[in-house]
Amino acid sequence: MDLTVILGPMKGGKSLEMISLLSPLQHAGIPHRVYQSARHGRDTTVMSRSGGSLQTVKVHSLAGAADGGVKVIGVDEIHMFTVDDIAVLGAAVRSGIQVVVAGIDLDHRGQLFAPVRALFELAPGKVIYRRAVCDVCRSLDATHTQVLEHGKPMLRELAPSTALPDDGTYTYEARCRHCVALP
Repeated sequence: MDLTVILGPMKGGKSLEMISLLSPLQHAGIPHRVYQSARHGRDTTVMSRSGGSLQTVKVHSLAGAADGGVKVIGVDEIHMFTVDDIAVLGAAVRSGIQVVVAGIDLDHRGQLFAPVRALFELAPGKVIYRRAVCDVCRSLDATHTQVLEHGKPMLRELAPSTALPDDGTYTYEARCRHCVALP
């Protein structure tokens, strides 16, 4: 397991999956570090809705993530990072460091975030895709994250691959292909 990628919409269980993969490292004494984007303001840990959590280091960039003798790097909210940060992770994988990342795959337009696309170019050893319960029709097929602005779907065009801050400015819902409203 050199590069594991966990993707899907909000509320799909990505954090729980990451916690289950990385939490044994602390008990085993394996040097590791888990990062989150400083733009992610909702919490200070990787936190599952079911209650599990992992301590994280908030960063603006993944430069230096492989320093300090780590054997495993975890990155939460990978869509909030840049393609340059993915290159850092690629170098870490090539040097023998195990990397586990999790994040939302599709932007507000329903297209892959650029960092996610760059992850696929690294040929991950394992890709885990999680679906969620649609917040509108309650189907088990939510594949999109609907961005809501003042309670309404945000339909204005933003630059491709724009990762919006998770700081309370917007709210997010899991939506299936039938219920999502795209620009």
